[in-house]
Amino acid sequence: MDILQERWELAMQRIKEISPETMGIYADYIKVCQTLFNGVEQVINEPHTPRNLRKWNELFYRDIKGERYTSSMADPAYMNQVFGQKIGSYLCLYYVNFRNAVTAAYEGKLQPIIWQAELFLQLYGILSEEGSGISERSLKETFYYHIHDYDEERMEESMEQMLLPEKSSYLMQLIMDRDHKCLDYLYEYGEYITETEEKTASFLVSLGEEKLAEIASTYTEGYRKGFEIAGIDLTCKKTVQIRYHIGFEPLVRQAVIQFRGMGLEPVFSRHTNTNATGVYSTSPNRQYQYDHRFDDALYMNKALLANRLHYAENALKKYSKDASAYAGPAVIEVFGEKLFTPKSKAENPAYTKEQQTLSVEYKRDYSLLLNRFIPQDSYSFTIIAFPIPDIGKDFEDIFRETVRVNTLDMDQYRQIQQHLIDALDQGETVHVTGRGDNHTDIHIHLHNLKNPEKETNFENCLADVNIPVGEVFTSPKLKGTNGLLHVTEVYLNGLCYKDLKITFKDGMVDDYECANFPDKEDGRKFIKENLLYNRETLPMGECAIGTNTTAYVMAAKYGIMEKLPILIAEKMGPHIAIGDTCYSYCEDVRVYNPDGKEIVAKENECSVFRKEDPKKAYFNCHTDITIPYEELSRIAAVTAQTVEVPIMNDVAEERVEIPILLDGRFVLEGTLKLNEPFEGK
Repeated sequence: MDILQERWELAMQRIKEISPETMGIYADYIKVCQTLFNGVEQVINEPHTPRNLRKWNELFYRDIKGERYTSSMADPAYMNQVFGQKIGSYLCLYYVNFRNAVTAAYEGKLQPIIWQAELFLQLYGILSEEGSGISERSLKETFYYHIHDYDEERMEESMEQMLLPEKSSYLMQLIMDRDHKCLDYLYEYGEYITETEEKTASFLVSLGEEKLAEIASTYTEGYRKGFEIAGIDLTCKKTVQIRYHIGFEPLVRQAVIQFRGMGLEPVFSRHTNTNATGVYSTSPNRQYQYDHRFDDALYMNKALLANRLHYAENALKKYSKDASAYAGPAVIEVFGEKLFTPKSKAENPAYTKEQQTLSVEYKRDYSLLLNRFIPQDSYSFTIIAFPIPDIGKDFEDIFRETVRVNTLDMDQYRQIQQHLIDALDQGETVHVTGRGDNHTDIHIHLHNLKNPEKETNFENCLADVNIPVGEVFTSPKLKGTNGLLHVTEVYLNGLCYKDLKITFKDGMVDDYECANFPDKEDGRKFIKENLLYNRETLPMGECAIGTNTTAYVMAAKYGIMEKLPILIAEKMGPHIAIGDTCYSYCEDVRVYNPDGKEIVAKENECSVFRKEDPKKAYFNCHTDITIPYEELSRIAAVTAQTVEVPIMNDVAEERVEIPILLDGRFVLEGTLKLNEPFEGK
């Protein structure tokens, strides 16, 4: 008998022998965990019939759906109430961690399931031996060493998923070999499946292969053009990582065919449970995911993270040839999910100040490590977004409108955006002000152009890697960039921010607040965790003007403004990004606009340290914050030229300004066509 199979059967035998009735206050907890493992065993041993697949979907996710979550073993608040804060937090952590075994069972991967089963048996031993005298230390040490002992294998598995096509064989079968008209295949993922996934797949199938191939080509051609524009040889690459929402298999199948035509074999990876990325489905409960963002606070320390970096380096060395052949991600985003405002819970795990620093340093060092083996100037990407049925009754119409938005005439936008760039390049600063309830008032300092005939500050961004069109963007100088950025309501990374205000001083975040919570400090904590990623400050990495008024009007027409992803939203008005520039790790690669001018504004006073001290240069985050057109009073390029203006009995000098936008409409000559969608044209 295979040793893994033997370990699994032995572990399950012991789990079944446990009598919850003997466990006192832990009886219900043990019983629920047993149910989970019994379900996993069924997935491994029983036929994957439509009936069984749907039964298991309900079994694995019913306790964290909707209001059931508040009395679930997965809810930190409930567990702390039942078992006390110290013990409850760890029992909750154990239970949530067990759930990582679910999707592995569907793929027949015994190793991660065995890890979870053996961890559970260790936990049972502690609970049965220590009883009511159970110590926090026992639980913490058990979990810590569980993470410590298997981190090397987990890290290697993660690299294999990203780089090796053979590791994607199960997901590839669901995409290429299944009849997508029969929706049973959706339940073979082991992820939470709802009407969203079923309706998405049904609608896409109804479009027919020819139309799907046409839609997919916008996405795959954007990917190819990214290599062409960057001057990277695509023929040297072998793999492309496709990321998508479950239900999009009919479209992804066409993308696979087209990528293979370019000589690229797709790979798929997924991180499920509380951290759903890669290939993912509708969340059973976004509060559940929010509550467990910082679960590693319960065991994280410097030694653990240092080891993890070491294991990552070893894995990258092992697969260095595969890493050099990696072409980058091709991402299909979705939008339309029900809006989510998280509840702040005191019971949720939270980083100490030391752990905040450790987390920031680890993410930075991990990114630098990846860049050693997969330099950012050696690969490309593309990203496109489509709605899902959750967006409402107009889903199909919105989908078709989105396809239209994704395929707007790039030549026309190239010309219009060139007029914007020509005006902006005359400015020393860009001045942006809000109107009405929007109090934005900020001056953004631009780089000095030594040779304006051959150089530019702004990139003419069309629809290649970043779909749809269009925007012009730059990396501003930090010193001299000052003022307030204000948005009355914005969704960033799935979270709502009300009256978000960020004050910049010499290009760095100096102060911030939002109106999400009655207590102002709770709002500041919310921003620090989710926008600053537990840092004290971040630089302004980008200033841009979005030009896709067609997308803006579409969003207004269907009332979906707040549901659009940043991918589209950033094209619908000016936006400012906090974090790294758009050229991070690629500052020394020469980039040119279609008019032949070289883009020279690729670094700032932080990224300039990239050669002497990369840890000071990069922050490994970039969040775009868009101001909607209707909240804008004025955007103008402020030049170095001055004119004399009479004031009372005196004369004052004022900077000459070139208006770009007034009261939410473009006024610069050559850009007026952008206003036509507002006029119904």
